[in-house]
Amino acid sequence: MIGVVLVEDDPLFRETVRDALAQVSDIALTAEAVTLSAGLELLSGPAAQVLLVDLGLPDGSGINMIRAARQAWPDCAIMVATLFGDEERVFASLEAGASGYLLKDALASGIVDDIRNLHAGGSPISPLIARRLLRHFQPPATLRSVPDIELSVRERQVLELITRGYSVAEIAEHLQVSPWTVQTYVRRVYEKLGVRSKAAAVSAAHRLGLLDAGDSA
Repeated sequence: MIGVVLVEDDPLFRETVRDALAQVSDIALTAEAVTLSAGLELLSGPAAQVLLVDLGLPDGSGINMIRAARQAWPDCAIMVATLFGDEERVFASLEAGASGYLLKDALASGIVDDIRNLHAGGSPISPLIARRLLRHFQPPATLRSVPDIELSVRERQVLELITRGYSVAEIAEHLQVSPWTVQTYVRRVYEKLGVRSKAAAVSAAHRLGLLDAGDSA
């Protein structure tokens, strides 16, 4: 039996993981935490075989959870499940001790196989992340200019909140507009960035320098 600990604050994603693991007999979800502090407390208990951790936790970075778990549970295989695909977080996670890095947009359908792969010694990595890692180690053939992306003030606000992990409903409440208005802004942002998912939008925002350093903390 592969025992899994999940540290994740998104209730929908937690439910997705629970439902997927409930369908198989060789993997069991042994504990959950929705904050970094609660996750750290779990490390004093029985060690998990697999730790599935988000990076954007309400009270801190999941990278701290990875680092602490590597010390407390040295035999535990750690996999990141996040919306963030920027190089800084990817490399920080791997350096802290993660063996897998998956973007949530592409994770849910294959979570069972990814956990089995990780537990067997593999390193599940989303294709987008794998390509980014490969590009990092390849010398650039030519210098490329950064495309000029023009976002309105409201579009930039929506993009900033997306990078912080806000849902459409939360963005609507924060900006005091309707969810339908938020979805319109999201579509415009996606079109201007040339992306089709939240994870890709977050990655593009960081790559193109569209946000201030403090906006994505």
